[in-house]
Amino acid sequence: MSFIESIKERAKKNKKTIVLPETMDERVLEAGSIALREGIADIILIGNPVTDKFDLSGATIIDPNTSELTEELINKLVELRKEKGMTYEDAKKLLLEDYMYFACMLVKTGRADGVVSGACHSTSNTLRPALQIIKTKPGVLLVSAFFLMVVPNCEYGSNGTFIFADSGLEQNPTPEKLAAIAASSADSFKLLVEKEPIVAMLSHSTKGSASHADVDKVVEGVRIAKEQYPEYKIDGELQLDAAIVPEVAKSKAPDSEIAGHANVLVFPDLDAGNIGYKLVQRLAKAEAYGPITQGIASPINDLSRGCSSEDIVGVIAITAVQAQ
Repeated sequence: MSFIESIKERAKKNKKTIVLPETMDERVLEAGSIALREGIADIILIGNPVTDKFDLSGATIIDPNTSELTEELINKLVELRKEKGMTYEDAKKLLLEDYMYFACMLVKTGRADGVVSGACHSTSNTLRPALQIIKTKPGVLLVSAFFLMVVPNCEYGSNGTFIFADSGLEQNPTPEKLAAIAASSADSFKLLVEKEPIVAMLSHSTKGSASHADVDKVVEGVRIAKEQYPEYKIDGELQLDAAIVPEVAKSKAPDSEIAGHANVLVFPDLDAGNIGYKLVQRLAKAEAYGPITQGIASPINDLSRGCSSEDIVGVIAITAVQAQ
């Protein structure tokens, strides 16, 4: 069974309700119909979608302009954001014009378990409402994003399965943030892959082979991660080949128990993470699910705007498992 099929099976066993706010996009509607047909999740669609092309008879469709819920959610949003100056008219405008706010309010009030968006909106448009309404998990330093990569015919990682982080959100993390991303990514790997996470914090240097402020940042991140999250196997700084290839690790980092075995790759910045996942996706023909967020109190997940309907189905299933 493939990784994503196993995720779908887990989603079916404890079905959750996932909101799809981008009902103006046919890929989203097709993904919703597939998720319903396969029994992956209960689906809520926001808006007034044209449903004659796909079987969405099992979905709950909520039009904010006519729904009896709208007034309640407006008042709740005002209550949540009154310290930020939110007025009734501001809340009404947001909920009627930006369906992501409506979707997050459904989660906040317990009517749904998660949201999948981003097929035709930017990451900031997807995550801003989530951070304002759902907020971060208690004790979590920051919200970050990862791609779950499944590389065919690959002997590295966990049978070709990796987490690449942060590949979608945090532009230039500090050492403290790198450490937090490492811990969150280890948690996510353990939850979704159900295998032990082995975390490599990546650099263009391995164990002091190069000297630069960018290397120093990763070295300090490793120190903080080991100190604050001793329950996880984390090491660095490691070049990519030293992190995943046992033969290279023996020569470059012989004293590291992580080197050569990593399945969670923490990149030094967003440029490296984003370029890295796209290289593997396009050149190695890998499945790339994400960007999946971590650190939000409820699962609110972004999509790549180049996603297919099948990609969206995969993220719906991952979101449902996160919500369990």
